[in-house]
Amino acid sequence: MQNNSPHSFHIPVMGTGYTIDSPVRVAQYGISSVISLVDDMLIEKMRKFYSDKFELPFQEISAKVEDFRAKRITSYLNMVDDIVNEKLNEVKQSFEETGSELEKYVNMLPDLSSIKDKFNKFIKGSGNRDSVKQWINENITGGSIDVNIMTKLDKQNDASNVEMNDAHAALRGFANSNLSSSVVLSAGMNPSLYAYIAGFSDFYPNKNGEIKKKVTLKVSDYRSALIQGKYLAKRGIWVSEYRIESGLNCGGHAFASEGYLIGPILQEFKDNREELVDSTFKLLADTLKEKDLVVPDNAPEVRISAQGGVGTSEEHTFLLDNYNLNSIGWGSPFLLVPEASAIDTDTIELLKSAKEEDLYTSDVSPLGVPFNNVINNTKDNDRDKRIAKGKPGSGCPKRYLALNSEYEGETLCTASRKYQKQKIEDLNQMNLSSDEYKKRYDQITVKSCICVGLGTSSLIASSLDTKIEGKEVSVCPGPNIAYFDKEVKLTRMVDHIYGRDNIITDDNRPNMFVKELNMYVDHLKKKFSEAALPLNRKDVKYFKSFKSNLLQGIDYYKNMFSSVGDKLSYDLDDLDVFRNEIDNITV
Repeated sequence: MQNNSPHSFHIPVMGTGYTIDSPVRVAQYGISSVISLVDDMLIEKMRKFYSDKFELPFQEISAKVEDFRAKRITSYLNMVDDIVNEKLNEVKQSFEETGSELEKYVNMLPDLSSIKDKFNKFIKGSGNRDSVKQWINENITGGSIDVNIMTKLDKQNDASNVEMNDAHAALRGFANSNLSSSVVLSAGMNPSLYAYIAGFSDFYPNKNGEIKKKVTLKVSDYRSALIQGKYLAKRGIWVSEYRIESGLNCGGHAFASEGYLIGPILQEFKDNREELVDSTFKLLADTLKEKDLVVPDNAPEVRISAQGGVGTSEEHTFLLDNYNLNSIGWGSPFLLVPEASAIDTDTIELLKSAKEEDLYTSDVSPLGVPFNNVINNTKDNDRDKRIAKGKPGSGCPKRYLALNSEYEGETLCTASRKYQKQKIEDLNQMNLSSDEYKKRYDQITVKSCICVGLGTSSLIASSLDTKIEGKEVSVCPGPNIAYFDKEVKLTRMVDHIYGRDNIITDDNRPNMFVKELNMYVDHLKKKFSEAALPLNRKDVKYFKSFKSNLLQGIDYYKNMFSSVGDKLSYDLDDLDVFRNEIDNITV
């Protein structure tokens, strides 16, 4: 499906399962969303589910089939594409029906949408039926069916063939599909995977700069974007979108920066956008010429988007206008929209009742990266019960995070029973004090089986078997979910995004920039309190740089807030409070 989204927001990937079928749910309304390609077992189950639902032919791709992971992904994406195309056609064909799906599509568009304006003129006028139908076919487009690959989740499956690694196979599955959309690469740079992209013709531009399969990079700063953009351009691959995500004020894994705040980062992208495009296009053109491939007449389109903590129409509009962004990611709030995400009712209730104090960055992820979490999720509760019984660790039925090679033999997941048993045996040989022993024991056993837990909700929501996975659910909302306390329809959430409705009842919700600053100050204080004293030279440099970046960010916000007038709600006094807290951290 070709896509030119009529909306100014997208639904980012959420866990392995929460957006596994979001395109089937929302793409027919022009809304773009992102499918995780981590869990091919879940993907195969969902393919069977939708094949049965829409009476499509289905043949199981078992784990005994050669290249089964890539083939499962390709088959699922092709099926999703077919279903979305059929649903979009139904939307288009409903234009003469009162209260039709087409009216729902149009009503959800931004008020200033040219498509909405033209459609309403057609309805009020007496245009020729055939011309109206032709206009609808040409202008009503579906949302993009994008996919996400966490580049570091590249578990080796065949020591003699890197192409069978998990991330490589996922990329191949997308590359071989019929989709015309983007692969969102997140979690850092993987040179081997990046080089592998160049082996698929769909990633290369034509003379007009059009690309069937695009690359979107999820980045946390401009320097990283420039380095990765150039690296790919030197291999003939164009980055069509740079997706900037807040390091802490987001859902899922939290890739905290060294105190770089999203406002100054977005400003740097705005100021250097032309340099980013020009410098990467020169490298792209040179490489394509060397490969004797088509060189576009002009640089292909580059989109800049942002996500992380956005919660009001005011913030949405400000980001678009002030930083010249193309799209804003709205993630966690859509967990309360079951029309858009695959989530079970119990988890919805947990999120509806979650307050600020219930949401925290945890150490549960086997990846060793802070993970946004909510108290009383059933996966962590089950983990704690096993610890209390003296049987810590989980089964490891899927092994997607079995990346630890600390012990000889197979790689293990640090949340697995096998790994934790070995670590605790090692711990017992160390003759530690009781306090130190407990501290290290807790560090081992806190890990949770999230690669399974993050997909279980989608199985429960679809009434599918969870015999392998169990019924316990992991969920990874951003802190912003604390201010959303009700389940809502898709149309109402979209109205909230565009300022036609307001579903936040808490007047104390902080500005998204201030919330992120608050989280970074807390993160700095936590890191500082945990550091061994006296600080070594490396730690001194780190903490001084962290403080300096935060203080520069505060100065930026002071100037920005003072210049934007009533376009954004803010309190300058908050900035002074955080400045004082930072100054009190003496390195």
